Amino acid sequence: MSGTGWVQARRGGIYLLGSLATAVGTVLALPVLIHPRLARSWATWHRERAGRQLGTPLPPRPPLRGTGRRAWTDPATPRDLLWLPVHALTGMAFGVPALLCVGNVVPAAVATPLWWAFTFQERPRLFIDVPVTGWATALTLGPLQIVLLVAVAYLCFPPAARAHARICRAVLSHSAAEQLADRVAVLTRTRADVLDAHGAELRRIERDLHDGTQNRLVAIAMRLAVARQAFADDPRDEQFVAELLRDAHEGAEEAMTELREVIRSVYPPILADRGLDGALTAVITRCGVPTRLELGDLGRVPAAVEAVVYFAVAEALTNVSKHSRATAAAVRVSRTADRLSVAITDDGIGGAGDRQGTGLAGIRRRVLALDGTVGVDSPAGGPTAVTLELPCGS
Repeated sequence: MSGTGWVQARRGGIYLLGSLATAVGTVLALPVLIHPRLARSWATWHRERAGRQLGTPLPPRPPLRGTGRRAWTDPATPRDLLWLPVHALTGMAFGVPALLCVGNVVPAAVATPLWWAFTFQERPRLFIDVPVTGWATALTLGPLQIVLLVAVAYLCFPPAARAHARICRAVLSHSAAEQLADRVAVLTRTRADVLDAHGAELRRIERDLHDGTQNRLVAIAMRLAVARQAFADDPRDEQFVAELLRDAHEGAEEAMTELREVIRSVYPPILADRGLDGALTAVITRCGVPTRLELGDLGRVPAAVEAVVYFAVAEALTNVSKHSRATAAAVRVSRTADRLSVAITDDGIGGAGDRQGTGLAGIRRRVLALDGTVGVDSPAGGPTAVTLELPCGS
């Protein structure tokens, strides 16, 4: 039994017991939860919980359209209401066996060895309904019951939890029409964000060129003009002309440096010089946390996608260095057909999100602008996984 298996069994058990508790809560609070807004919040929470259990975070659901009577006509409201009885039934069906399994380990582990502390009528019985009548029973069948229940938990909890999560995902998944409507809404929003970001980027480039490079070029031109006039007035004044030319040369070098910085912010030259694999290798080399890079066969990737991946990996690894307290990180880039997948993981303290000012919002805007998807799984205590998927068809 591997350590990963135990982690999955523990997560599955917690998920199943949580499903049982929320199923009971659904039954008790049913008169309240049938309100569309409360049903939407309840269903959305379960959907996100199921996505975490399956390891594939689901895309966020759109907010409820309208209030009052209009909320009842929202296309997703019937599924939200359907989830209430479905969860009440499936949560109990999956959760009660898990509760019995966990609940019988405690008597077997604690009460059975102490059979002599009970009166004859109160002595515990094993899960298999065998009374504890002596040391032979307490020391043999008791541990056997523990081993049996632990094996059941190890083998059955993970698939049972995944089965319940899939039921949740199936009930609360969007229809084709809703998926199309949501897609149009996302594309409309992201295109507006792209236009805003593009305008801001153009203003930044214009400001950098105007305040930096242009001013230096004007100063260079003035020095060269003065040097030419001085040479025309007195060709023998070589020292003054030489000083002006030296100042102009230094200003030209500074202007070229600033111009390279501006160009680098638009499209990193390292991508053109070394390609995506060389650029990512340089990024992880500069990272303050030991990072492993895994690159699949990517083929030809559009320049815009390369730039987004480069900036996203650089920003994510900056977050790892500054905020995660991680000791190791990994970057995996692979391609399946016309989709490029990127995963940045670390073993840090977790808690990353768009609202923490960690640059994830910028990563999300860049990726959504290319019709990609972003997933962030960063529970408190870690680990953190940032996943990107981008279209890269020719």
